[in-house]
Amino acid sequence: MKQPIDFYFDFSSPYGYMGAMQIDALAAKYERQVLWHPMLLGVAFKATGAAPLPLIPIKGEYSVRDMARSARFMGIPYKHPSNFPLATQHAARAFLWMNDRDTQQARRFALAIYHAYFVEDRNISELDLVLEIAQQNGADRNALSTVLGDAAIKERLKAEVELAMARGVFGAPFFFVDGEPFWGCDRLPQMERWLAQGPF
Repeated sequence: MKQPIDFYFDFSSPYGYMGAMQIDALAAKYERQVLWHPMLLGVAFKATGAAPLPLIPIKGEYSVRDMARSARFMGIPYKHPSNFPLATQHAARAFLWMNDRDTQQARRFALAIYHAYFVEDRNISELDLVLEIAQQNGADRNALSTVLGDAAIKERLKAEVELAMARGVFGAPFFFVDGEPFWGCDRLPQMERWLAQGPF
């Protein structure tokens, strides 16, 4: 039995968006499943001393250019958000709740959140927008609203982030293929070779 691919993502990551747009198709090509795991880059940045790329002097201007160019290269629609980065806890918690009930519905929600932020330039940190997109993708808005106001889902996300970091996840997108870590959507070609031919 082939092991599933673990995919760690943050809704505020442009490269995470690009990875999310491609990982399921790549995995299916090699008869693999994908387990999607939301995480929070802000927590990882505190642990590593890193910062969002556009906020880093000198490197920031290049990174914004690279994000747009990378999306064009991959054939993925992209508009750099006017407010970047944003808090994504609401969306991450909503994904966890939806994923427990219907993984495909949760993935449609995740891609819709990414599209809202990186194509439509909508503020995905707003709870009402998260609930709206969740409802559009089949979730019970009232039930989800209640869940997101509860401490349990907040602790659940915190625990998920801590587990990710304990595993060595420090950025997004981050993948594990047969236990091998790959960071960044630019590592997808390496992942494909691994999936096609085995470890190298």
